[in-house]
Amino acid sequence: MSDLVTGDAVVLGLRPARLPSRGLAILLDLVVYVTGYVLLSVGLALATASLDDAAQAAVGVASFLLLLVGVPIAVETLSHGRSLGKLACGLRVVRDDGGPIRFRHALVRGAMGVVELLLTFGTVACIASLVSARGRRVGDVFAGTLVVRERVPGARVMPVPPPPPWLAGRFTGLDLSAVPDGLWLAIRQYLTRMDQLDPQVGAAMAARLADDLVARTGAPAPAGVPAAAFLMAVVHERQSRDAARAFRSAAAAAPAPAPAFAPAPAPAGFAPLPVPAPVPTPAPYVAPAPVAPVEAPRAGGFAPPA
Repeated sequence: MSDLVTGDAVVLGLRPARLPSRGLAILLDLVVYVTGYVLLSVGLALATASLDDAAQAAVGVASFLLLLVGVPIAVETLSHGRSLGKLACGLRVVRDDGGPIRFRHALVRGAMGVVELLLTFGTVACIASLVSARGRRVGDVFAGTLVVRERVPGARVMPVPPPPPWLAGRFTGLDLSAVPDGLWLAIRQYLTRMDQLDPQVGAAMAARLADDLVARTGAPAPAGVPAAAFLMAVVHERQSRDAARAFRSAAAAAPAPAPAFAPAPAPAGFAPLPVPAPVPTPAPYVAPAPVAPVEAPRAGGFAPPA
């Protein structure tokens, strides 16, 4: 891994290509270019058969420079450092700062490649690549370029271990706005790799990171809490806040509910259908009150007054 620092103070982790992969890419490119040169030479020999020897020699030199020097320069310039062989091997030519190459970089590489690759049959390029710490040949040194690997296995992201249950929710009021991203990254890298460190080295790193975090937040750590547990709890609190903020943003950006269905207006020339009058609801049935029984008249024909 090669750590290149850009002008914005961003560290780029690039994997320089080594001699075997670069040699295979160059071999594929040479097969394509030499095949094209042979076919073009045969065609030019048939087309210039009537010319004298000097003219035929000039045409041969021009075709050599065009196909074995000019075409590689044009291909690397237009493809931003990915020729056919490099594309097949997953390689790419970049600048020393990690940016894409331009015409001047490809020109210097192509001009030096005539000496390194063609005239010396790749001997100088192999020796320079073996000696260089980043596998660069002489053309890369003069052009300020580097051949890197584009297809690399992705690293598995290790999750941050959860804090102890008795520390959950104890830092809800902690101000984390002054903590820089670099310190968060260092804390996360330590927490994901603390099991692989020596216990004494890990404890010293945890104490130093906890002191930096306390200095940024302005609140002291709880007494009796280990430094690693304190870091876990604070990172968990920050992740909880980020998740809640993302949830609120997603809820605010959610589309409004569709309006209730409304009947479409009647087409022109058609009268709307009459709306039927509401049907009155019948009153509930009330049973009549019970009637008291009438006493039968007594014997003797006397009836009591009403």
